Amino acid sequence: MTTTEDNSARRDWEERVGRPSDALSGAGGGLPAPAGLRAADGTGHVLLDWEPVAGALGYLVHRADAPEGPFEPLDHRGEDVLAVPHPPYADTLAEPGRRHWYRVASVDDAGPGPLGPAAPVDGVPLARRAGAAPAGVRIAVDAAGEPARLPGVWRRMIGAEHLSLLTFDPARQPVPGHDVAADYDRALRIVREEIGVRTVRAHGTFLPENVTVRPDGGFDFAGLDDVYDRLLATGLRPVVELSFMPRELAADPDATVFQFLAGISPPADWDRWGELCRALTVHLRDRYGVDEVATWEFEVWNEANLEVFWTGSQHDYHRLYEVAARAVKDVDPRIRVGGPSSAAAAWVGPLLDHCRAHDVPVDFVSTHTYGNAPLDFRPLTRAFAEATGRPEPEVLWTEWGTTPTHFHPRGVPDTAFAAPFVLRGVTAALDSADALAYWVASDYFEELGWPPRLCHGGFGLLTVGNLRKPAFWAFHLLTRLAATGPRVPAQVTGDGAGGLVQALATRAADGGTVELLAWNGTLDQTKTDGDPALDRTVEVTVSGLAPGAGYAVTSRRVDRGHGDIRAVWHGLGGADQDWPDERQWEKLRAADQLPAEPLPRVTADPDGTATVTFDLPMPGVRSLRLGRVPSSTSEQRS
Repeated sequence: MTTTEDNSARRDWEERVGRPSDALSGAGGGLPAPAGLRAADGTGHVLLDWEPVAGALGYLVHRADAPEGPFEPLDHRGEDVLAVPHPPYADTLAEPGRRHWYRVASVDDAGPGPLGPAAPVDGVPLARRAGAAPAGVRIAVDAAGEPARLPGVWRRMIGAEHLSLLTFDPARQPVPGHDVAADYDRALRIVREEIGVRTVRAHGTFLPENVTVRPDGGFDFAGLDDVYDRLLATGLRPVVELSFMPRELAADPDATVFQFLAGISPPADWDRWGELCRALTVHLRDRYGVDEVATWEFEVWNEANLEVFWTGSQHDYHRLYEVAARAVKDVDPRIRVGGPSSAAAAWVGPLLDHCRAHDVPVDFVSTHTYGNAPLDFRPLTRAFAEATGRPEPEVLWTEWGTTPTHFHPRGVPDTAFAAPFVLRGVTAALDSADALAYWVASDYFEELGWPPRLCHGGFGLLTVGNLRKPAFWAFHLLTRLAATGPRVPAQVTGDGAGGLVQALATRAADGGTVELLAWNGTLDQTKTDGDPALDRTVEVTVSGLAPGAGYAVTSRRVDRGHGDIRAVWHGLGGADQDWPDERQWEKLRAADQLPAEPLPRVTADPDGTATVTFDLPMPGVRSLRLGRVPSSTSEQRS
């Protein structure tokens, strides 16, 4: 039976992702609601937990002010998919002292299923107001625990608008005083060197500056050669996005988008589209080497489920994908091809259905989401592999970030709020995805106009001029964490554990160094500037250390007072001006760092345990490194 509330949930989903077709997981959001929904009172929030449902891609949380409803999906203002990938979930929109009831629906590729029973059953949780001191959270790190791999899903790929910015004419300066090509090249080198990124996924492989259709019908890729030569010189490889449609091949040559006039029409002749994709693949193979190009991903189009990027139907996209995939594989079957590169986590199931029904190659599925942690598409890819006997497609989130809105009015991508958001999203993807590509590396972005000021709510990890934003530092700290060694257990308990405060820990192979990364954040973008009720005091207990040994402790942090270049700029008067003057640039570059802060040394007790306590605001990130002091030094200092 479908209730009015269930229909409301489905309409909400369809408004965000488009009306989906039947998927591998079945038609119509057929999964049962999760059992065991629990709602617990917390300081500044209500913490929800429930039992996972097999086959669920995620869960849609609903709230009401009365047990009988009406229940509406919780909108954390992320402007995209509202479903979350897993429990627990912290409702920081809850008003302190006000009663709320909750219900949760499981989500499959067709949308949300029926709502489960309301919670709470016994008592009504209220979000507590802040006390005189921050509420407490405890993190227990087991340095002697079973080590586990920390997948580098954040390092495999990053986004860039269109790579022809690498060849931008230095005589043109849309941002006064800045060479776009030089800044862009430096930005890509920074994300490779300091985050460890390996590939770049960008729009517009077939833009006019890259590809020319010759009078004889052939294709000239000289522009793209210049672009890819420059990219490869940075040490990065391209993800080849097969877009947009050259004017000469388009059914509607006047259907374009953005200032660079990207063609969004289906081809007039489908064979010509296949010839273009085949010719490109042959050209790249011959220029860069067959074994090199065999390591690249080829992604078909960008967000064809949005009218702004595709004037055809979903059926037309499937044809576009099939023709392209077969053309690429005809050149070298080792090259990985995938799609649908969709907005709002849509169209994945239908593409897999099409590939299964028509024996079409698909090595990965790709999709996008913003303002949320990525959903879990493994139920679909596993079902595809079981049904076809083929290898399971990888799951690549080829766009992801704090918001789908460029020039964000509240500047969310520039703020400290983005730092714990990044870490929450990566943690969700560790066991469910093969790549999570932040959109984008640099604030140089032409789609809707050039940056009008230094901090303008742009998508980039780096500003114009390559100052590092808080989100950049979050990735940097994550890369430092992974470099220490394998992952070890880090259990978070207390007020907001899992829903607000999360943690990852690693240890060096010799056991002499233990690294912790903890963060405090919410998906709720009404709290971009923080909320005192959500600040926390964290007590970290590290076990498995050498009994009696001394450990030097250092910390790095990202919050509104540390690693926040926008806050520095505003402190220099930037809230009232567009661009820094020379003196201000010098001060900004001097502040563009995340120094290690020494904390008091600790000594492990006879059980091999040591404790460190620190404050963790919301939004905030804190790293902690314990490095064993040589015994002779330890004895001299004791």
